[in-house]
Amino acid sequence: MSEKPGSLLGGTLLITGSCVGAGMLGLPILTGLAGLGPAFLMFCAAWLFMTLTAFLLIEINSWFPKQVNLLSMVEHTLGKGGKNLCWVVYLFLFYALLVAYISASGSLCSSFFQGIFGLSMPIWGGSLSLVALFGFVVYRGTRSVDLWNRALMVGKIVFFLALVFVGASYVQKELLQRVDFSLALFSLPILLISFGYHNMIPSLTSYMKGDVRKVKLSVLLGSLFAFFLYFLWEVLVLGTVPLEGSQGLIASYLQDKEGAQALAGVISSPTIGVLAQGLAFFAILTSFLAQSLSLVHFLSDGLKISYKKQEHGGLCLLVLCPPLLFSFFYPKLFFSALNFAGGICAILLFGVIPVLAVWRGRYKKHKQGAYRLPGGKSMLFAIVTFGLFVFCFELLVMSGVLSLQGSL
Repeated sequence: MSEKPGSLLGGTLLITGSCVGAGMLGLPILTGLAGLGPAFLMFCAAWLFMTLTAFLLIEINSWFPKQVNLLSMVEHTLGKGGKNLCWVVYLFLFYALLVAYISASGSLCSSFFQGIFGLSMPIWGGSLSLVALFGFVVYRGTRSVDLWNRALMVGKIVFFLALVFVGASYVQKELLQRVDFSLALFSLPILLISFGYHNMIPSLTSYMKGDVRKVKLSVLLGSLFAFFLYFLWEVLVLGTVPLEGSQGLIASYLQDKEGAQALAGVISSPTIGVLAQGLAFFAILTSFLAQSLSLVHFLSDGLKISYKKQEHGGLCLLVLCPPLLFSFFYPKLFFSALNFAGGICAILLFGVIPVLAVWRGRYKKHKQGAYRLPGGKSMLFAIVTFGLFVFCFELLVMSGVLSLQGSL
């Protein structure tokens, strides 16, 4: 007798959990510079794009009778060249995310020790502490990460709900009415990576025992729930933190401060300060543990290195040392790393490559599965056009031709 598919609730929470992490902390700063209205439109555009590309991966996954990973799907449709490109982009994506999390942790730890104990800790000291303590958790293996992650997830949820409940009374409606569409496009990269759950599609399909309808519903409901949480957080921060001033959105962006720090800086309340720092702490750690372990397993699989109860020590060092060194020499990389991860890596890995794989699978290899995204070639063209637009926009930002800082 075959096993029953996993629950829709479980699949929904799996997608939401993959989305909501430390990237959420930076959302109100980069999106809020344009105002709540433009931010909402960018939220919708990013959500729609990432949902459609997730459905493309569901289609590709339905071509295979057994569970496969993203690399296998790309190799089967685009050949070894496509697989090698996927390999490189995957590495860049996870390393960029780890750079962002480690950089943010350094600033957070420095602020924590200064505020609580009156001690001055260098930013690099906070980053080193995170990697040393929780890198050991990663080295202990999946079981260790799972146990820590459960506790940290509870903490993240509790602190988030408490912060929303307590901070709601500080929201000012007039702050939510500001509009500047000229800054809206700069927020797309971080929004795209905030809806980056696509690497979970093969695991979700296996969990649902190939039930495509439940996989699609899980993706829709899970990403919409993440959208709701993000926008709730957006309203709280944008309704409380002004655009200008020493603690405003512009100053926070220039100083590489995320949303929780900006909120705590504006509201002179010890309770808000503790809740904001607690949320940031739990969000960064859950993301750090998940992405570190995923990258260790990715390298282990790609390099054919086996492990038993504990992870391979050399692989753990290979995963954690490069982003740690980056954070030493460039401590203010939180927003830059997230923009690179979203505007370059996520666009290629979760946007352009799935379109190319589906195009080749459908129209060259005549693949048929349990699901096909409606719209035909026109839909694929529209998706890849949007993705390449964001990719080119981010390249212009990275090259200095366009500058958010210069537009402020």
